[in-house]
Amino acid sequence: MALLIVGLLIWVGAHIFKRVAPEQRAAMGDTGKLIVTVALVISLGLMIWGYRGAEFIPVWYPPSFMVHINNLLMLIALFVFGMSATTGRLRGKMRHPQLTAVKIWAVAHLLVNGDLASIILFGGLLAWAVLEVIIINRAEPVWDRPQPGEAKKDVLLVVITLVSFVVISAIHAWLGVWPFPG
Repeated sequence: MALLIVGLLIWVGAHIFKRVAPEQRAAMGDTGKLIVTVALVISLGLMIWGYRGAEFIPVWYPPSFMVHINNLLMLIALFVFGMSATTGRLRGKMRHPQLTAVKIWAVAHLLVNGDLASIILFGGLLAWAVLEVIIINRAEPVWDRPQPGEAKKDVLLVVITLVSFVVISAIHAWLGVWPFPG
């Protein structure tokens, strides 16, 4: 469990460093980008290793129907995440699509995982995403909303969302976590 918590703390620290110490981060230039990237890779490794190795300590027992809600929320999270890269009509509809997607993803996983390690991992990432939005909005209160593009790009976003969902589901199954009922 300690590795999971350390990984989560490194993740949060690496992400908010730019926001809480912008002058120091800017002074580091490309070396700073490299350090943050390495810290994020290490944090991901620690979170995965810590989560997979954590003792299963049940806190609550989610009802089985939550799997359906989780999968629906995951589709929504992937779609919202993709909105950050779309050049379609949906471009600019949401200020923080990636962080919003992380929040949806975290809630979805909290609904189907009632053990302590899951609550720490997904709850911690949910708290980080909320904190990050607050920090960004305070630092940059005015948002320059991008202009919407063509509708066909939104159709492409739907296709990419569905393909991503299938790929992520396959990866979960390969890792031994079946993401569907039964």
